[in-house]
Amino acid sequence: MQEYNFDYVIIGAGIIGLTLAKNVKEKYPKSSIAIIEKEPNVGFHSSGRNSGVLHAGFYYTADSLKAKFTKEGCLYWRNYCKQNNLKINECGKVVVCKDEEELETLFELKKRGDTNEVPLEVIDENELKEYEPNAKTYQKALWSPLTATIDPKEILTHLKNKLKEEGVNFFFKTPYKYKLDNNTIVAGNYKFYYKKLINCAGLYSDEIAKDFGFSENYIIIPFKGIYIEYSGNGKPIKTNIYPVPNIKNPFLGVHYTIKVDGTIKIGPTAIPAFWRENYKGLEKFKLDEFLQIITWESILFLTNSFGFRSLALEEMRKYNKNYLIEQALQLVKNIDKTKFSKWGEPGIRAQLLNTKTRKLEMDFIVEGDKTTVHILNAVSPAFTASYPFTKWIVENYL
Repeated sequence: MQEYNFDYVIIGAGIIGLTLAKNVKEKYPKSSIAIIEKEPNVGFHSSGRNSGVLHAGFYYTADSLKAKFTKEGCLYWRNYCKQNNLKINECGKVVVCKDEEELETLFELKKRGDTNEVPLEVIDENELKEYEPNAKTYQKALWSPLTATIDPKEILTHLKNKLKEEGVNFFFKTPYKYKLDNNTIVAGNYKFYYKKLINCAGLYSDEIAKDFGFSENYIIIPFKGIYIEYSGNGKPIKTNIYPVPNIKNPFLGVHYTIKVDGTIKIGPTAIPAFWRENYKGLEKFKLDEFLQIITWESILFLTNSFGFRSLALEEMRKYNKNYLIEQALQLVKNIDKTKFSKWGEPGIRAQLLNTKTRKLEMDFIVEGDKTTVHILNAVSPAFTASYPFTKWIVENYL
């Protein structure tokens, strides 16, 4: 078995693993770094299947890490794309509501935005016509000028190439296997010695953390997100249109997103998945994962913890394309619904469940000690927040 020795070994070549390596190199330029990844390239899972939205940072309470890093991350990636000639669509976003109750939540979002110092404007129905003539709302809406869309895979590939130039070593098709001792792991056909191990394994971060005595009260519950793309001629909308979300859950509801190439898509779903890579049919089916996850989903369903039962039933209805389209139609005045025909590539959100409280964790969760760090809940908007979030990890854990 071939052996390697590095200062830092990072598990996972998603956006968190790559920005972490970038931040380590910026602070410790002479350090040796390895990124190990079970797939043949970067961004095979959540990062590469991301919606592409750079979020502005007004959904989150001020005491959260999300609030701390999302606005900064949005500004960072907007600048990164411009500096490196990467695609970006600075189309902004409107958040619309349908009744008095949602109007109250709309003002709560504005309050959070103000606290987080996020540019955000409350507009009336006439002003909404200036930003998005096709959107409809009840009395008021929010306009977010910072929100933009990017191409996640383009950014991931650019980061990978830059990191290689800086001497970061990539080991693809090298899945983590097991821990040998506090400074040694086996991954793929290699043995890795390290001074510090950082677990950024996304869907499997909780399982790997358990090998090191962490993630004791956590398990990843996967949720499947699917979009439908608009194939009609013309551009019936020009900016992202979002509904007011249920702020008790980490999902933002069915919305319109304009991709960097101008394509309009609606979604996503947030359907409870039955194993970690449950993208399509029985692909990547693992019996042990299925039994573990279905057990917890059954418990949540029967006890209706955090409203899981109603959430699951509602989301399962979105497997019906017509139902998902009807949800999206509520946000606009007019659009040809027959042109929503193409399902996009499904993604899985790795959502951390606290098994003691039986609630989904809404913020980033990190555990660690002198030799290992485990990023257990890099939940949306992890792509947007990734650079300042991993800079914070370097400063506080490395």
